[in-house]
Amino acid sequence: MLDLLQANPPLLLGVTAVLGLLVGSFLNVVVYRLPIMLQREWATQCAELREEPAPEHTPARFNLLVPASACPACGTAIRPWHNIPVISWLLLRGRCAACGTAISTRYPIVEAATAVFSLAVIWQFGATPQGAAALLFTWTLIAASLIDFDTTLLPDNLTLPLMWAGLLLALTAGGAGVFADLPSAVIGAAAGYLILWSVYWAFKLVTGKEGMGYGDFKLLAAIGAWLGWQILPQVILLSAVVGAAVGIALIAFRGRGRDTAIPFGPYLAAAGWIAMVWGEDINRLYLGATGL
Repeated sequence: MLDLLQANPPLLLGVTAVLGLLVGSFLNVVVYRLPIMLQREWATQCAELREEPAPEHTPARFNLLVPASACPACGTAIRPWHNIPVISWLLLRGRCAACGTAISTRYPIVEAATAVFSLAVIWQFGATPQGAAALLFTWTLIAASLIDFDTTLLPDNLTLPLMWAGLLLALTAGGAGVFADLPSAVIGAAAGYLILWSVYWAFKLVTGKEGMGYGDFKLLAAIGAWLGWQILPQVILLSAVVGAAVGIALIAFRGRGRDTAIPFGPYLAAAGWIAMVWGEDINRLYLGATGL
């Protein structure tokens, strides 16, 4: 199958686009449900610590698969033919088939963006182990970024498995790894965590405020585990530039105050993804421009 896809680039890109749309639809579910699942888990744990009855949740079973997707306004179950990524939203003109309530444009945007990012990955790496690993990296970063954007929370359920996956990938090919060798991955994970941990405490000691969350440390550790410690300066620089640009734009055009918290995770994720796909090209351009 891989040989067929490698020999037929249009087929490879078509399969990737469809896969990206389907995964994007699933990521919409993850982004909405995972924070609710975590809140329920925390509420149950708090009740146990207080020796109180566990809180009753509606519906009682709530995970990434149960209950089936339904319109949040009228509760009507979404039929399979109304759940085709992007296409169903367009055919329904962005409204629920049962009650006509508007459906957020975010759903098709996430689906289409996941397909585009997946295509970029496969265009760069092809139908290879690198390409498959890069897709997993990309999809996890998308989910983590959107959850952080919505809730200022980077779940351990995403960041820690991503970090361990990066370290395990570094064990392959006799320790040469997929994107980084084992020593580079281990140092990258440790350095990624400690760099932002140090920044966090320095900022807190100087200002008395918390400048970022522990989830950011873990996300950069995961990026370091995947790409190696050598890429961390580029990731930090890219994330700082993008974060500063977006922050200034929000202050200038949306009137947000300077004290408004802006999640840093999406910028780290964007920088990590750019470094994975185009990091070597960026380094070559920089070295060529500086004459080094």
